[in-house]
Amino acid sequence: MKKLNHLNLQLLHRRIVLVILDIMTVCVASIAPLWFRFELNYRDIPEVYLSSAWNIMVPNVVMTLVIFYVFKLYHSLWAFAGTAEVQNILAGCILSAILDFAGMRLLDYPIPRSYYFTYALVLTGITTGTRFSYRIMRGMRHKAQNRKNGTRVMIIGAGDAGNTVIKEIVNSSYSTMTIKCIIDDDEHKWGRFIQGIKIVGGRDRIVEYAALYGIDEIFIAIPSANRATMKALVEICKETSCKLRTLPGIYQLVNGEVNVSKLRDVDVEDLLGRDPIKVDLDSILNYVKNQVIMVTGGGGSIGSELCRQIAGHKPARLIIVDIYENNAYEIQQELKQRYPKLDLVVLIASVRNTNRINRIMQEYHPDIIYHAAAHKHVPLMEVSPNEAIKNNVFGTWKTAQAAVQNGVKKFVMISTDKAVNPTNIMGASKRICEMIIQTYNRHYETEFVAVRFGNVLGSNGSVIPLFKKQIAAGGPVTVTHPDIIRYFMTISEAVSLVLQAGVYAKGGEIFVLDMGEPVKILDLARNLIRLSGYKVDEDIKIEFTGLRPGEKLYEEMLMSEEGLTDTANKLIHIGRPIEFDETLFYVQLNNLKHAVENECEDVRSLIQEIVPTYVPNVGGEEYENEGQHETQFHETQFHAKQSYEKQSQENLSRKSHHARG
Repeated sequence: MKKLNHLNLQLLHRRIVLVILDIMTVCVASIAPLWFRFELNYRDIPEVYLSSAWNIMVPNVVMTLVIFYVFKLYHSLWAFAGTAEVQNILAGCILSAILDFAGMRLLDYPIPRSYYFTYALVLTGITTGTRFSYRIMRGMRHKAQNRKNGTRVMIIGAGDAGNTVIKEIVNSSYSTMTIKCIIDDDEHKWGRFIQGIKIVGGRDRIVEYAALYGIDEIFIAIPSANRATMKALVEICKETSCKLRTLPGIYQLVNGEVNVSKLRDVDVEDLLGRDPIKVDLDSILNYVKNQVIMVTGGGGSIGSELCRQIAGHKPARLIIVDIYENNAYEIQQELKQRYPKLDLVVLIASVRNTNRINRIMQEYHPDIIYHAAAHKHVPLMEVSPNEAIKNNVFGTWKTAQAAVQNGVKKFVMISTDKAVNPTNIMGASKRICEMIIQTYNRHYETEFVAVRFGNVLGSNGSVIPLFKKQIAAGGPVTVTHPDIIRYFMTISEAVSLVLQAGVYAKGGEIFVLDMGEPVKILDLARNLIRLSGYKVDEDIKIEFTGLRPGEKLYEEMLMSEEGLTDTANKLIHIGRPIEFDETLFYVQLNNLKHAVENECEDVRSLIQEIVPTYVPNVGGEEYENEGQHETQFHETQFHAKQSYEKQSQENLSRKSHHARG
């Protein structure tokens, strides 16, 4: 109640100021025509004319204030005044002049004929000037054109961004949209107008007014909104079946870059329900500055983003190593353009080639290595397990060996949540890589660490680009299982945390990145269909294809034995290393190496000997002890589901605690 009274009082103060200005304007407009008529000399004005002007002034003031109220001149947001407000000013002033003329004639007051025209002109000019109106003629023309257009739009956000979008749509001769209403949560804006378009209420009225006006598209014009706010708005807008768009960052508003063409479709990243992760850039800067950095797999999704962020922090030299020339070329050209002074070396090489990797390190002497080279596609690795082991396990082993031989200070390996209780070859291979890293750290001066995180939005093989292609093709959208759940993070977030984890690294750690709350893939598919302007199962169908070989329903970030300790960044944790017999491990590694080089057909059993938590899920293919493995797999997934549900409850409790605090 106090808040409402404060808003009403604030609105009353603004209207009182406008009323006082209008009273003064009417007084000036009543005398100015006579002053102009008699050559700017007040003493030369005949007394009979002055008497007429003064006698009609009081009723003229009252009448004009009433007319201005009817024409909403005390309701609009004048900071954003547009064509409609100018039209209202013009109409109100003309009507005031007509009634003034009628009153003069009715009461038979003598007055020069030029008085009425000059009165209307002065009243209009001063009233317009006090209310900061814009582009009258052009706005009238384009508003008339926009009424004929078919796309009906709702704007969410009555701030600078919303005004920018409204102004361009209303004034642009190329606009194909008509803005029907504006939504804003600021209560004192409700019922007021921006460029003739009414602010109808808060977010709770979105569905109602979308139906009332038959809205086709909704523009979320709040570029400064955090992820939680964006998620809440999108969840409401999904109920309307309207196509959604949102504005880019606020910095583009400052630079004058925002226009209708900058509107983008709402991305599923907006549905993750959290703010972008921020890291201590200064610590990263001091960590890589003036260091020779080498990135293996530097042309891939993660590797290329590592290169981008490292290049921006002034390394002495950046060495990109990749086996795929097209990716390497693309990141090379991008970095050359963005950082022309960067000492950049791009090399085509395989981490499986012992001599080649060793020669590169001998020549360039890297201080820090980020090892991102790996085969990561789960289903493909299931049908080519030997290649996964050769590249991931022995590529890591050879690169680590070259690092210790050439005095590398720090070696950071990119791992995955699929290494936790792995059910696929890719995850098991990464777990072996982590064991190699931990073993090497115990015996050499080089600091070896691993950083483990989940799925990355926008990376090669990500589910999001696949869904978009399927929607563009008219469907169906394929989801493997209705209950499948994944952790998500953007590429830039993951890489920023990888870089900062490197700062914290002392050697031997497995860093675990906090991926936030897991998300159902089915929900992502449904939301993306709705956000694209389609109805689920009517316009675009969803089909369930079944879990692929090696695929889990629930991913885990940490094995139960490891536990967690915190770092200075609450989003980066350290898992306690698991003890294992190093001598036996090396024997098993050599046996595995011999097996894959000879294209062993049963490499999974050898991997299980090294990684006891590996429970193969071969997707219905024949496999020895299949029934036993299937039972183990379902038990693993049951525990993972329990872990997921427990984490969700803990997150909910933590949020409730913070809210009470």
